[in-house]
Amino acid sequence: MSAAQFLETWVAFEHMSGSKSMVPFGFRDVDPDAKPALVRRVFSSVASRYDLMNDLMSFAVHRLWKDEFVAWLDPRPGWSVLDVAGGTGDIAMRIAARIRRHGGAGAITVCDVSLAMLEQGLARAGAERLNWLCGDAEQLPVEDASQDAYTIAFGIRNCTHLDRVLREAHRVLKPGGRFLCLEFSKVTVPGIDALYDLYSFSVLPRLGEVVAGDGAAYRYLAESIRRFPSQRAFAAAIAAAGFGQVKFRNLSGGIAAMHSGWKL
Repeated sequence: MSAAQFLETWVAFEHMSGSKSMVPFGFRDVDPDAKPALVRRVFSSVASRYDLMNDLMSFAVHRLWKDEFVAWLDPRPGWSVLDVAGGTGDIAMRIAARIRRHGGAGAITVCDVSLAMLEQGLARAGAERLNWLCGDAEQLPVEDASQDAYTIAFGIRNCTHLDRVLREAHRVLKPGGRFLCLEFSKVTVPGIDALYDLYSFSVLPRLGEVVAGDGAAYRYLAESIRRFPSQRAFAAAIAAAGFGQVKFRNLSGGIAAMHSGWKL
């Protein structure tokens, strides 16, 4: 069963059941208990082509965004860093490289709910010394106050309960630890938004079908961006979870944004 067929089956079931406790999955609303399985199915479907698709659909600009993200984090030797929804290891490997440039090493853990994505990361990492953990961002199998930094890139919008994810991030950080998130966001430059919508809903699904064999997965990814809170709304949610000194920086006119907060 394809991702699209699975989603249609579940939506039909939800309509019959009359459930009212719904959460967004793309432009559709689904039962919160169902969303994790739907998300895992999307990423299992595209895992083997995930990195290639990132390059193609962003014209490799995602690499610059990730470099800027890790530069803002500026991790130091001896740090323990938890990279959530880290899948193929893009962020974790950048963090490890930057720590090495500072003349040391750190304890970097990649956590992802998708085994298929973790398998891709393990294959890519080679001799890179990273820790790999399969776990849910809403219930991290990580000790309290154990991490110097928590990073999450292009993953938080796929989670079911944003508030729970942020509380978990706060829980696992040490006092003085930093939360840093990179996510697609709301375009702030007039004129770009219309072009971005045209590209997202006309080009991306077709590209996903040709390259990854699953156009529905990339239609969902485009839709999930539109359902994610604005920069200011997300910053308010981070502050509500207990973080201080919350800031955000737009990238490429707001197509993506970085959000920072500290556990004070």
